Amino acid sequence: MTTPTMIDPNRVFIFDTTLRDGEQSPGCTMTSAEKLEVARQLARLGVDIIEAGFPAASPDDLAAVQRIAREIGTADGPTICGLSRAREKDILTCWEGVKDAAKPRIHTFLGMSDIHMKYINNITREEGLKIVRDAVKLASSLSPDVEFSPMDAGRADIRYVIEACATAIEAGARTLNIPDTVGYVTPEEWGDFIGQLIAETPGGGVGSGVIWSVHCHNDLGLATANTLAGVLAGARQAEVTINGIGERAGNTSLEEVVMAIHTRGKIYGLTTGINTREIVKTSRMVSNYTGMSVQPNKAIVGANAFSHEAGIHQDGMLKHASTFEIMTPDTVGWTQSKLVLGKHSGRHALRERLKEMGHMLEGDALNQVFARFKDLADAKKTVTDADLEALLTDEFEGPEEIFSLVDIQVTCGTMGLPTATIKMKNAAGEEVIEAAVGSGPVDASFRALDRVVQAPNNLVEYSVHSITEGIDAMGEVTVRIATVEGERRTYGGYGADDDIIVASVKAYLAALNRMVAAMGLAGHQPEGDAASVGIAPTASPTA
Repeated sequence: MTTPTMIDPNRVFIFDTTLRDGEQSPGCTMTSAEKLEVARQLARLGVDIIEAGFPAASPDDLAAVQRIAREIGTADGPTICGLSRAREKDILTCWEGVKDAAKPRIHTFLGMSDIHMKYINNITREEGLKIVRDAVKLASSLSPDVEFSPMDAGRADIRYVIEACATAIEAGARTLNIPDTVGYVTPEEWGDFIGQLIAETPGGGVGSGVIWSVHCHNDLGLATANTLAGVLAGARQAEVTINGIGERAGNTSLEEVVMAIHTRGKIYGLTTGINTREIVKTSRMVSNYTGMSVQPNKAIVGANAFSHEAGIHQDGMLKHASTFEIMTPDTVGWTQSKLVLGKHSGRHALRERLKEMGHMLEGDALNQVFARFKDLADAKKTVTDADLEALLTDEFEGPEEIFSLVDIQVTCGTMGLPTATIKMKNAAGEEVIEAAVGSGPVDASFRALDRVVQAPNNLVEYSVHSITEGIDAMGEVTVRIATVEGERRTYGGYGADDDIIVASVKAYLAALNRMVAAMGLAGHQPEGDAASVGIAPTASPTA
């Protein structure tokens, strides 16, 4: 692994502060064991520097940094860095944290804007420069690798920042990190700011051996843009976090900076040492350990980053992926792009998904399924493969429709009896309306069906379960009914719908149609109330 002491003018070093600045994000605290696992993954990802923590913050933080330094900070691994305020005690504690790493770094900082000097430090500019000099000298006497940050540089007087950086270089710092601590700057001014610092800071020019770094926050949503502007201006270290976690609105996102450099090679002409195929895995680990979910539309690692629903986009993707994707999903660790089937999807995408599932549909059959698919997509956000399988079974594998459902309405609750009103077409093609009450909405619906079909049976099985996730899940129902006269025979039925009552009615009607077709019962008119013999009370569903 390349180290910052071997300067390649076209290489951007990735300084990951997920375990320090990222963990400071409210609710993102990790245990020492979790920090170690994340550090291992960051090493596999190929980051150059891991800022493992703030050793002076607590004994636990010190112990975590020490463990990472010993176990992850090997000779061929990343530099292990600890953060410290520009105070003797902090610096000494920081060194205790990182000293066992093969490549240790002390990162010390002091607020340099007039706001920070007045309200936090309560010192003059002259006193600030002396603190910087003394802190960096102490750190340099302990560690061969020292980084200095003039905190809140984005709101500071550039002439004073130049003085502070020159002082730090003279005292032994070899990395100058320029933070936009409160996410205040814009890309244009930040690029000019960084360019001026590099050009005018004594001892910090091109070829000096000093690495300039940028550390941006996302308060205005500009962290990645500002970091890339700094890189274009000559910065060769980017301070980032996985998923962009961090204080307030977060830090610059590692995955965004790395993939911008990777994808837009002609613009940046730069490289990183990141194994981009580990990005998604790292993102998921950090999300799981911190409990901070990644928003679906998050660049690179969000669930929708390589998903397409619009029919025009899906059609383009099926013709050539480059029509709507500027990078391949496997480059960052996804397995493939996803064509999400929803109400915006077209016939082409549906046909291809069905083909992948082993169903070759064309012409009228495809049109028939597409019409049903559109109805389902209007009722729920995303149509899954399980939804499609259920839809196909319901559409093509059902029995002959001797009796067919037209409409159903059910009322139920704590007031009054569950009642179902059903409109059907009977064996003669006539529309019939019947109503019935029952012990629950499904029971009432079944009894109403029995009044029309008039095929005596016992319900021997009623099974219902969700075939997709979420509150808008599609449900499927299977039933088995048995004859009540002569040789006992059973008939099965299946129904699927996002309304479980409708699915139940479809399933029961399918079983009744099979029974009627097999036994020639169409038009059979037994004596008495059909509802009284239609369903065995002991097996009656009460859903």
